[in-house]
Amino acid sequence: MLKQFLALLLSSTLVLCGHAQSTADTSAVDVSRITGDSSLFSSCYIYVDKTASLSPAELMRQTFIPILSLKGKKAIAAEMIPYAFAMKMRFTNSGAGDRSFYLYPGSYFGRILGYKIKDVPVGPVSDDQVTGYVKITLNAGETSDVMLWLRPLKNDFNSFNVRLISQDFIEDYLSSSVSTRNDIHIFGMVLSGIVLMMILFMLANYMLAPRPEFLYNALYSLCMFLLIFFNSYMSRRTTEFAGFYFSYLDFFLQVSGVICYISFTRKFVSTQESYRTTDRVLRYSQYFVFSLLCVYSFLHFFTKTYMPQFYLEYSMKFVILAIGVFFIVFAARQKDRLLHYLAAGNAMLVIFSSISFTMILLKVLYKTVFSNSLFYYYIGIVLELVFFLIGLTYKNRSELISGIKEQEALKMEAKKKEFETQIAVIKAQQEERNRISADMHDDLGAGMTTIRLYSELAKSKLSDQHIPEIEKISSSANELLNKMNAIIWSMSSSNDSLGNMIAYIRSYALEYFEDSGVQCRISIPDNLPNLEVIGEIRRNVFLVVKEALNNILKHSKATEVEIRLVREDDELALYIQDNGVGIDMNSLRQFGNGLKNMKKRMEDVQIDFSIKNNNGTLVTLRRRLPFV
Repeated sequence: MLKQFLALLLSSTLVLCGHAQSTADTSAVDVSRITGDSSLFSSCYIYVDKTASLSPAELMRQTFIPILSLKGKKAIAAEMIPYAFAMKMRFTNSGAGDRSFYLYPGSYFGRILGYKIKDVPVGPVSDDQVTGYVKITLNAGETSDVMLWLRPLKNDFNSFNVRLISQDFIEDYLSSSVSTRNDIHIFGMVLSGIVLMMILFMLANYMLAPRPEFLYNALYSLCMFLLIFFNSYMSRRTTEFAGFYFSYLDFFLQVSGVICYISFTRKFVSTQESYRTTDRVLRYSQYFVFSLLCVYSFLHFFTKTYMPQFYLEYSMKFVILAIGVFFIVFAARQKDRLLHYLAAGNAMLVIFSSISFTMILLKVLYKTVFSNSLFYYYIGIVLELVFFLIGLTYKNRSELISGIKEQEALKMEAKKKEFETQIAVIKAQQEERNRISADMHDDLGAGMTTIRLYSELAKSKLSDQHIPEIEKISSSANELLNKMNAIIWSMSSSNDSLGNMIAYIRSYALEYFEDSGVQCRISIPDNLPNLEVIGEIRRNVFLVVKEALNNILKHSKATEVEIRLVREDDELALYIQDNGVGIDMNSLRQFGNGLKNMKKRMEDVQIDFSIKNNNGTLVTLRRRLPFV
């Protein structure tokens, strides 16, 4: 009898134990009483499927434990990322009508399935499902167990946050979740807008002057823009893309930005030409980082474990930090302003990233935007881009100035060659003029002198006879000889000086009025400037003076004439004054060419000409110095 009692007691104990393993003792949550949202941590049981292969029916036969007994409770440890999780909760609806509610397991999970459990799991339940949330409907008076099956994404900040949200409150809950820490999100949006403006500025510069450094910096800035924008926009969202972004794409953008940054640095500073050793280090660093990114991508998409990817990610961050520190040290030691801009930008990112990382390690509580680690990380990125943009602008301006100087130098060289060509032409022309004047002097001059001599001999032999033709020949020969001498004088380059011109005019005037009954006085200053006067000016001035003297002798009835050369400040004036009857401007012949020719000759050589009555006739020639 005693043995039978002991056997019955033992069997009853085994039955009770077996029942405890298969079904957890859970108290039902009455969904009819939930009007907003409520935490389910105290009512939730969990099973960790390390193989991630059990079916819902098989999961129900496993031992579920309270979620509060898990290590870390909310946070999912890195070694648990490859696992699948099953959560079990019991709900009841004591209300008079059907009740719908949403279950939120936490973030970030790639796949979530919900099951209603009777004798066997029924489901999955997925009607009208909001991404990241599972909708369940209970009829009036219905009590049911609900199981959630979920797989976490590959990142190091997945966590459980089991909540029940009533259907009427779901939209408010989603809005509240998105607006949490709204100030840092707004700040991130503002900064991403600033970065976008920088990108547009760099692309505009690239369109105007297709330089690779503008393109690489625009690509780097684009990666940083997407990083800041998605961090701000995707935070607290439960979409599949948000999960993919935080599990892979954010780090992909960081590393891609580093690759573009290294390319930008090499082109910006021209390390291949100026710093070959540094260029080799940067080039191999670029290849190394790209290779690690490929390995990281392979681990993410083609392996189930998370720890290698986790360690590789942090190793890559230290490699990137080492590259940045290396470049800061290198650039600070160089006397290159462009390198200093890059070093300052890198220093800003390293300093503010260090502040952000320190705040994460110290677990600084979020109170304001200034106590958020992302604030300092964003500031570091934007300051870095600002310094890069300043450096690009400085380089662009320097190259523009250099290009302008080079163009000006080419223009000056072209003008110099053109000037040298003109000088050569003028020299050749002057040499030809000298040759012609020499030939005229030697050949024509000698011939005209011979004609005049023969005419004089003929006159002497026929002194008892008056032959007008011989007189005309002698006079014409003498006049032609004087004109030819004037032409030879104006053509010869050896006479191209102000002193020579005045001396020639003085000699001519004195000789012209000799034995004419007109007294000629010539006044020349002692400090006569030593100026070059080309043949064209000398000839036209002489012909105007000659015409003026001829008019005095023929028309003025003057007894005196004065020729004065006066220097007045920066002008030189030649006055020809007689004491004759003056000039009647109204009585000049309508078709007379003498005065017109005098004005025309002076206009051709840019000399002011005037004639007026002043106790006789006053002719004035005036020109600003230098008189060339």
